[in-house]
Amino acid sequence: MEHKLNLSSSPHIRSTDKTSTIMRDVVIALTPATLYGFYIFGMNAVMVVALTILAAVATEALMCKMRKRPITIGDWSAVVTGLLLAMNLPANATWWMAIVGAVFAIAIAKHAFGGLGHNFINPALAARAFLMSGWMGRMTAYTVPKLHTVSQATPLNVVKQAMASGGNGLDALKGADVTLADMFLGNIGGVIGETSALLLILGGLYLIFRGVITYRIPTFYIGTVAILTFFLYGFDLELTLYMLLGGGLMLGAFFMATDYASSPINPKGQIIFAIGCGLLTVIIRRFGGYPEGVSYSILLMNVAAPLIEKYSSPKVFGGGK
Repeated sequence: MEHKLNLSSSPHIRSTDKTSTIMRDVVIALTPATLYGFYIFGMNAVMVVALTILAAVATEALMCKMRKRPITIGDWSAVVTGLLLAMNLPANATWWMAIVGAVFAIAIAKHAFGGLGHNFINPALAARAFLMSGWMGRMTAYTVPKLHTVSQATPLNVVKQAMASGGNGLDALKGADVTLADMFLGNIGGVIGETSALLLILGGLYLIFRGVITYRIPTFYIGTVAILTFFLYGFDLELTLYMLLGGGLMLGAFFMATDYASSPINPKGQIIFAIGCGLLTVIIRRFGGYPEGVSYSILLMNVAAPLIEKYSSPKVFGGGK
């Protein structure tokens, strides 16, 4: 009886979900898009995914051993980091880029700040930014699906180049024979995880259904991009749909921006965070020199997350002013 009457500190409502269960759900959610990437990009994509996951898991074990901590490869967090990094790499990335990126993600972006739950930025996105800063040419040499030839002209790049020269982005896309169906189903060039918007959305809905993520960040992120794109790209609904389906928006909104450690945990903070991601994404796409802005917008908002959390958290019940 004495144990039942004991009081403990908050939280009093606890979840029975383990880290490994949550991470396995993320892997399951990403599996359809990953398999589709294998189908359209071939064995190159298989090699990139395998190398990033193996390197991430090996680095996780090594870092735990060096820090004299229990080896945590069984929680699947390193697998998720490796898989997410692979989804952010072109299918023709070299073997050493996959390994270097995975080592950076785990050793620097994660364990240098204390390990799982202590990283203030998304490790996979940090590794992608690191690789982009060092080997931009290789990181933007995308493969055309099924043809396996190298091409620079992703749909977002086509729009960027057309509007920079005073042209019409939608006309440029149609001239390049890119359709909304291609972008929705995934028959376009880009990184492994930027292809099938349909499969990424289905994976995201699975995570919402399982309670791994909430609807707030994906909904407000995608919604903000949609509204701002419509106003800044000439009030063209069709072009807006192209910009929503192109690039890494769906991957970022459902799988990157929702990272527990690097995003706010309270509902109000999540909405502010998501709107900020959407605002920065559109600003970079429209006015920056780079056609895509998802990765950098999420990383910048990761840095702002503690400040958002501080000013958006509800007051403690019974606390002072």
